[in-house]
Amino acid sequence: MNAIISAPELANELDGARPPVLLDVRWQLSLAKAAGAAAFDGRAEYEAGHLPGAVFVDLDAELAGPPGAGGRHPLPDVAAFGAVMRRAGVSAGTPVVVYDGGQGWAAARAWWLLRWTGHQDVRVLDGGLAAWTGALSTDVPAPAEGDFAPEPGAVGLLDADGAAALARSGLLLDARAGERYRGEVEPIDRVGGHIPGAVSAPTTENVGPDGRFLAPDVLADRFKALGASGAEVGVYCGSGVSGAHEVLALAVAGIPAALYAGSWSQWSSDESRPVATGPDPQ
Repeated sequence: MNAIISAPELANELDGARPPVLLDVRWQLSLAKAAGAAAFDGRAEYEAGHLPGAVFVDLDAELAGPPGAGGRHPLPDVAAFGAVMRRAGVSAGTPVVVYDGGQGWAAARAWWLLRWTGHQDVRVLDGGLAAWTGALSTDVPAPAEGDFAPEPGAVGLLDADGAAALARSGLLLDARAGERYRGEVEPIDRVGGHIPGAVSAPTTENVGPDGRFLAPDVLADRFKALGASGAEVGVYCGSGVSGAHEVLALAVAGIPAALYAGSWSQWSSDESRPVATGPDPQ
């Protein structure tokens, strides 16, 4: 099964006999609040126009638990996540397509959660809303209740100890911007730097200028050059959102990978955890 779907392919499926459930997960990592500006409002963006039939899902409230010891976007309560998905019309045997405003990070978070909890047919709209050329709707649908029952563990999940071990025994990729990996800047978390042994692999380098993923063979070559050939692979980021996008890119390349969901926001909050800085993984 492909992990992504193009806009023309999605249009065809929506007109077909087995249309997918559509989830709109528009979200942006924003520092606006700290600057005194209004934060990005994904629901308002959704209400202004969305793919016909799409249901809005709030990343902060429904795809993550409350910030705390588990990081800025810890995993949501599994039962609560299942209820959100059922209210959105998600059933075990129904295909799901997730999209966001174009960055792909939020859509990938929803994709990863559905995959982790056992859904077998979920894809991300490649390029997001910006790639869609069809009509938009302002109608808010009321889908029939789905039957999806989440069963965690279908794909790899790392905790802090597992991430530390994988950085030594396999390949742990850091999906954040290079300057954050090197510790030159840290606009959000307690301290800058990276998990010792992790390799810098900014997720922004997995897509072209239009926000669509690079070709699978190009992505495969990129990850193999970073050390993915034959190695067990894991990914982390700031809080488990852009890292999910890198796991998605790896899936497009045909490379399975686990996600450290707590990511740097959890790791850096624990003063007992070692921190490396500079371009060298160690």
